[in-house]
Amino acid sequence: MSQQTATEPGAPSGGRDIFLVSNSVDELGGVTTWSHQMARLFTDRGHRVHIVGIAPVAEELRQKLPQDLPYATTTLYDAHPPQARQLHGIKGRLNAPERRRQASRRAGMRAQAEKLSAMFRAAGPGAVVIVTQVWAMEWVALSDTKGLSVIGMSHESYEASHKSSRAARVRRHYREVDRLLALTPEDADLWIRSGMENVASMPNPLPFMPDSPAPRTGKVVASVGRLSFEKGVDLLLDAWADAAPHHPDWVLRIYGAGLEEPTLRAHCTSLGLDDSVEWMGRTDDVLGALRKASVFAQASRAEGFPITLLEAMAAGLPVVAFDCAPGVREIVDHGQDGLLARLGNTMELAGHLEALMSDGALRDRLGDTAFRAVQRYSSDEITDRWEELMAFLER
Repeated sequence: MSQQTATEPGAPSGGRDIFLVSNSVDELGGVTTWSHQMARLFTDRGHRVHIVGIAPVAEELRQKLPQDLPYATTTLYDAHPPQARQLHGIKGRLNAPERRRQASRRAGMRAQAEKLSAMFRAAGPGAVVIVTQVWAMEWVALSDTKGLSVIGMSHESYEASHKSSRAARVRRHYREVDRLLALTPEDADLWIRSGMENVASMPNPLPFMPDSPAPRTGKVVASVGRLSFEKGVDLLLDAWADAAPHHPDWVLRIYGAGLEEPTLRAHCTSLGLDDSVEWMGRTDDVLGALRKASVFAQASRAEGFPITLLEAMAAGLPVVAFDCAPGVREIVDHGQDGLLARLGNTMELAGHLEALMSDGALRDRLGDTAFRAVQRYSSDEITDRWEELMAFLER
């Protein structure tokens, strides 16, 4: 078990112990960004925060974290645990090597869950465990959480969850937690109607809130996100292939990294876009990158409550995105602060890009409205909502 010891946050009396449990403490992606943002916000409110990850991730999938975090982080396993496999029928039951492997895995899970139990037993009154991903909940479910409030989260849409095995695991592992939090009221209602009775919603907070919107002077469309299939960068490139020839003085800047990068670069070349697409890699200065752009584009196939959209709107950029989830519709008001296209319709996405690249007044109107509208997700307001929920569950 690896551990980084927190510096003493100097919490005033009354702060509670808060455990944020995720698959990993530093995996690239929105859950890690959210976890560390909330850890800082809770710490600033005087709470004692501990981020716990189940397993480490490969170096190429790791998010670079500051060295001086004002809270503790712990990773339970030194290496990724074996994957679970289903044993079907007589053949499965007779597969002695696989049965031994699974028994060993379960024993390892119980040992790691006991580490969680030790942390939880040392917590003070009113302690809360927030489980951000349902895979991590499998270890929390094996631990001793007596006297603690347990909150489970689904950082994806109801629809995306049901396109994978995660929906069944949410029902199995989150049914008895004190609260299951979806990202939007629409998703919460879908979970309730499907039979889950402990559901509420909680949006993500703004990562930052600049004093003024971006100047929107650069002829740049920006995209920020992990280079993976679900983020739809291939679809964005298809849309750009339709829009770019009409605007040869504009460029598409893609910020991000991921395992799909070689494939995406090859796709870009095959579309003849190498002169108008710039691959920027990872950035530690998202706001700085956004302030150099005039339009933000997202072509995700699935989302929860996308932080990148919040960031773009906080920077004062009009956004173009696929209407792929309730979280997107919750953030973007089509025609007012951004433009939404039907999921997968790259021609419609290209048309929205062209409209914004062609019309500076439209960019300014939508961008200024976005800058004002997104402030409803301020970090103070969302942290207040979290504290109210934790106080309610404590009663």
